[in-house]
Order: sequence, then structure tokens, then C-alpha cells
Amino acid sequence: MSFRSLIQEMRDEFGSISRHSLRSRSHRAAGHTAGEGGAGGSSEATLGQSCWAQLPPELLREVLLRIEDSESWWPARRDVVACAGVCRSWRGIMKEIVRVPELSGWLTFPISLKQPGPRDGTLKCFIRRNRTTQTYYLYIGLTEALADDGKFLLAARKCRKPTCTDYLISLDSGDMSKGSSTYIGKLRSNFLGTKFTVYDAHPPYDGAVVSKSRSARMVGLNQVSPRVPAGNYPVSHISYELNVLGSRGPRRMNCVMDSIPASAVQEGGRAPTQTEFPLSNLDSFPSIPFFRSKSARIDSPASQPSTQKEDRLVLKNKSPRWHEQLQCWCLNFRGRVTVASVKNFQLVASDDNGSGNQEHDKVILQFGKIGKDLFTMDYRYPISAFQSFAICLSSFDTKIACE
Repeated sequence: MSFRSLIQEMRDEFGSISRHSLRSRSHRAAGHTAGEGGAGGSSEATLGQSCWAQLPPELLREVLLRIEDSESWWPARRDVVACAGVCRSWRGIMKEIVRVPELSGWLTFPISLKQPGPRDGTLKCFIRRNRTTQTYYLYIGLTEALADDGKFLLAARKCRKPTCTDYLISLDSGDMSKGSSTYIGKLRSNFLGTKFTVYDAHPPYDGAVVSKSRSARMVGLNQVSPRVPAGNYPVSHISYELNVLGSRGPRRMNCVMDSIPASAVQEGGRAPTQTEFPLSNLDSFPSIPFFRSKSARIDSPASQPSTQKEDRLVLKNKSPRWHEQLQCWCLNFRGRVTVASVKNFQLVASDDNGSGNQEHDKVILQFGKIGKDLFTMDYRYPISAFQSFAICLSSFDTKIACE
């Protein structure tokens, strides 16, 4: 039997078990089960009769490792997620096998969106804007095209207030409320749209201090379980330079990454890596359109550094050059941006992080327009998809004093 046939048989096997288990849970929820252990015992018996339940751990690990290596991109990558959702033992093996995006360059589980991007290369994403509903959707590209059908990653909804504007960020495109279990953070601007703060709903590293604000207390009240450490943890501050004289030219922005040390962009430097979501959120992940997995934890290859005693990473936009023939400001987006816009930018490490070198010339985050409501977003280590998305959202906001 070929390896492909072996994998197909395995999928059919645990697929039927999962469907049977789902029907059993629905019957129990309706209160029509015959008695204690009736439906549950049947599901366990089915799993016990499966040939995969008797597979030696060493062989099972080898099979799962081959799946991880062969299914390197979406939509085939969903098979890796499916394997992690079969049972606890399979999930434990997958947690050991699946590497973080920093090392693999892949987004697999929901927690991958909170982990730094790849060191070698970038993850190419795009954002769709809906002007009517004031919502924004982040996708990862499936092909080399600037934008395709993509795979959904994150969604954000704009909420205007008298003195500020909030962008609520969620794992679920259908529920972007702050009380949702899929809410993972927000971006908040001041009245002028010149200063922004990115808040993480969960601690970005050990010892992170929650912002003591009214909104933070409200999040805690809406959570299902009091064990969830939800709140407003500041992870980044974004500022746009005021254009007092009204001169024409590109915006100037500055990003202070509160949760990332300046040494992260240097050789051998490390950025904090979140390893898990709150336990009470695990049951909600199967309903998320993108991931559909009960596994949300990936072991980090290193301990979590604290930025309290270190200098914080500062990012600045790369200065464009004036093109005499085109009569416009230009940046080299390497074909990833096709429409001129004041929103377009590239972020690099600021010289304030240390002496200038080639590492500081690397573009860490790139954002640009390719259509009326379509934008590309490419990011790399040491920032995550969540942080990158939040920074790009700040470019959409109206800036009264910066135009």
C-alpha cells in the first residue's frame, strides 16, 4: 500500500469517528440519550476498534511527521489541524512536531497569529476592506498572485467613539464583539488619528502588565470563565508625525513595540512567543472558519524574554524617494503594490535600536494598495500577524493633522 493510500485510509477512519462522535454529542445535548455512557461508550468503542488505536507510538509519530512535512500549505494544511483534533495523544504528538512560524514559515493553529513571523522570507497576506460595514478582513495568499481566494486569518470592525476610534480584532469573521471568546485584541486611536495603541487581550509575555482602563474591566465581565486573563495589554504604540505646515509628501510613522526587545532584530536575538490561548477558549476554535481545531498550543523553542529591563524595538517607515519623471514619491515594493496611495508604507528597524547595519535595512512590515478596497500586507520576524494587522489598520484611519 502506498503512503498516500495509507493517509487516505487514516483520514476516512478518524473522519467517520468524528462524525459519529458529533452525532452522539448532539443527541446528549438534546437530552435523548438512553443512559449513562450510552452514546459516549459507543464512540469510544468505535475508536477502540480502529486499527489506528493499536498503532505503535513510534510508527504513529512517523506517519504524523510525514503528514506535517507533505502538507506544507493551505488548503492541504488543514489535514495537519485535523490530526491534532483526533484525540489527546495525537494532539500531544502534533504539538511536538509542528514548528512555530519563525522556524517553519507556516501558519497552522490559531496561536500562530500571535507568534513572530519567519526569519527567512516573509508571509504574504492581503486585506479586504468593506466600506459599508467598516470591517477589514485579513487573508493569507494561496498562490503567487497579489490576491486570490485566500484563507481567512483575522477580522476587524471599526467602532467610532466621541473621543477615539477602536478597531476590534477577532479570529471569527462573523463575531467581532469584545465579549466574544474569539476576541484577541484591538487598536485604539486618539481624536486626531495621530497616535494609536495596540492592545492584546492576552498577556504577550510573562509579567505583562494589563492596562487599568474601563474597557479592560468590561472585557473581564463578559468572559465566560474568570480564569481567562483577558484585558488590555499594550503591545505597541504607533505615532504619525503632525503635518503642521500642510506640505505635500508621504506620512511619517513611528512604532514602539512594547513587547519586543530591540535585540530581537540583531543576530541571535529573540522576541517573546505566546504559546497558548486561555483554556476556556479552546472549545470555541472548532467553529472558527479558518482553523477548526481543538489544539491551540505550540511549544516555544525558547523561554519568554521580558522587555521590562531591555530597550524596546522601534520601527520607522522607510523614507521614499522623489521620482522626477513620474513626479511622485516612490518605494521599491518588489511588485507587491500597484496603486499609489498615501497609505502605502514599509517599516524597518530604527537606528535608535543600535548601530546601523544590514539587519536594519530589512523590511519587517510592508503594506500597500493594489485595488479600490484591496491591500497587500507582508510581514516577517520579529512581529506577528496580529501586530502587523493592527499596525496596518492604523493606516486606514482618518488623520486630520497628517494630510
